[in-house]
Amino acid sequence: MLSLATPKNKLSPTLFSLVIAITLSLMAIGNSSAAETQRRDFYFPNTEELAEDEMRVIALGTGTPHARPAQASAAWLVELGNGEKFIFDIGKGAVDNLGALETSFNKLNKVFISHLHMDHMGDLDALYIGGWVSYRVVPLEVYGPSGKKRKYGTAYAMDRMKEMYSWDIDGRRGAIAKEGSIINAHEFDYSKTQVIYDKDGVVIKSFPAIHVMDGAVSYSLEWKGLKFVYSGDTVPNRWFMEEGKDADILVHECYFTVNQLINKKGDSPERAHRVGTVFHTPPISCGKIFAELEPRIAVPYHIFTDFDIAPEAIADMRKNYGGKMALADDMMVWNITKDEIVVRMTVYPDEVWPPNPDSEEVRGADAKISGPRNATNKSKNSDWLEAGRETFDEE
Repeated sequence: MLSLATPKNKLSPTLFSLVIAITLSLMAIGNSSAAETQRRDFYFPNTEELAEDEMRVIALGTGTPHARPAQASAAWLVELGNGEKFIFDIGKGAVDNLGALETSFNKLNKVFISHLHMDHMGDLDALYIGGWVSYRVVPLEVYGPSGKKRKYGTAYAMDRMKEMYSWDIDGRRGAIAKEGSIINAHEFDYSKTQVIYDKDGVVIKSFPAIHVMDGAVSYSLEWKGLKFVYSGDTVPNRWFMEEGKDADILVHECYFTVNQLINKKGDSPERAHRVGTVFHTPPISCGKIFAELEPRIAVPYHIFTDFDIAPEAIADMRKNYGGKMALADDMMVWNITKDEIVVRMTVYPDEVWPPNPDSEEVRGADAKISGPRNATNKSKNSDWLEAGRETFDEE
């Protein structure tokens, strides 16, 4: 029975379009998909606890730099049975989908950026400030690559972002916990394969990727014998072929075909070839990567999932790869254990609120800013501006 707040997939405003999205995905998975989705057909946020040895991956954004309501730009959430959560890229539009999960932003404070393109970090400011306003009382930890020059590195970008939001940040002084305004940049050498995070049994490695210029990377996360591998934007390269081995879930970019770039997007043949094969991985090459690495499930993304785009891309990948595969769409979910992989879509209401702030962590932070406040710890208007304030009786 439908309620006034009927849960729905945000990117499928009608039942028909939701069925189309699921059908395309299950077509890509293969014949065994029915058995793997029988246990739980849809994912409703905050209704399922992960097992101690279970991983959940949620596609927060699967699209491209092009603005469209149907797909946010690249962003992935990895949740582990130990309670830890990790965000890989946070492209524009992705924070809305993250908010739909109604998860405490105190748990969503570790972000790993593959490169500094807008469609892979365009919502980092929304996560930074919006998460702080939504009761995050711990610093935002941002991991990302260096560049050939300092101005191309993650630390430089974070410093400039904080400068850009000076008015916003300073205007909240004395009103909400300052810890949430802290952003720590963990910049690492993009040119090396290395462990950049090792804590509580979680090991995250970075390794070089080949994109438009130096400074792009890919990632792997390993925990309790499970392995998540994420490409960011890249063309096929030796580092990914080495580090992508033995993946339980392998997420790799799969861009439009050259024909689609010419006929659908209107690119010239020269530009279509350069963008589609020199800067990005075309579907046919993506299929070759999957075939070589043989993950338990392959997940292509970074392409429109439209009815007149997805089938051609899937067909090209299937020329080289016959294993399990799910073309990613926003809010698609993979639950992964040693025994099975369950693929579903998230169902949620649009009208979400921030998670309840009444927690010990938030109350403790609020206590630090309670009591007398003065000009040193609180922002305020100029006297002449305050003199223009109008007051009205409540009656």
